Amino acid sequence: MELISAKKILSNWSDGSSWFGSNYGMNIYKGCSHGCIYCDSRSECYRVERFDEVRAKENVLQLLEQELMSKRRKGIVANGAMSDPYNPQEAKYKLTRASLELLDKYGFGGSLLTKSNLILRDLDILQKIRSHSPMIVKFTITTFDDSLCKKVEPKVSVTSKRLDALEKIASAGLFTGILLWPLLPFINDTEENIEAIVEAAAHKGASFVAPMFGVTLRQNQRVYFYQQLDKLFPGVKEKYIKTYGYSYECYSINQDKLYKTFKALCKKHGLIYKMSDIRRALIKPYETQQISFLR
Repeated sequence: MELISAKKILSNWSDGSSWFGSNYGMNIYKGCSHGCIYCDSRSECYRVERFDEVRAKENVLQLLEQELMSKRRKGIVANGAMSDPYNPQEAKYKLTRASLELLDKYGFGGSLLTKSNLILRDLDILQKIRSHSPMIVKFTITTFDDSLCKKVEPKVSVTSKRLDALEKIASAGLFTGILLWPLLPFINDTEENIEAIVEAAAHKGASFVAPMFGVTLRQNQRVYFYQQLDKLFPGVKEKYIKTYGYSYECYSINQDKLYKTFKALCKKHGLIYKMSDIRRALIKPYETQQISFLR
């Protein structure tokens, strides 16, 4: 695996009011090999050349340990915003696992976002982190149907495997749930898809489902997405152009109806779906402990 230079691993401190309550962010790897046709990280603004090739940051673990040791504030460290921490290279190099061990060693919490069931390998260390700090595991699931999944996310663990992994993680007592996004207009933005995913989330033991009833498109990402639509869903590109033009946010034309269905199902099953409530539920078990990142 190619190594690339890096001077810093952790982002600057945040007060935890951002998505999922994280205080720091990091990406152990650069690039992603999942091949998802809609990935926003492919956008030109992120300046990731050769996006489909996974590379590791040189001396990443040494840099991370130095930064963790120097932080005056502990907190929740998010991993997976720009590159899935459980890409195929992780099975061999175990850099994500080693980074989690460092979070545990220095008393930090963790937040993981993935489309891979490889995360089950690290269940032991996730439980160790949970014993002293907030630990959240998020699975992106866009479509319940495995055959459609293989089209829009060709190199991920298919939906059924991700749901099985979520069930095992939930059974181990970890706070886990689903990012139901993006929903691709004219492809998977249906009530049937939403109902199937929310029902599965409840059955598998998820605590939350966070939705987005659309997709974002910009720069070269839009070009790539439209190329894939022409290959996989002939005629759909023209619907996007007619409906959204060059809008960045492309929400489903059925958004209101879909949200109504989604909200009713979440309430029926006791699933959290508002971001503020998800953050609150993650932190609540630790509020009575004397942990610096909760002050």
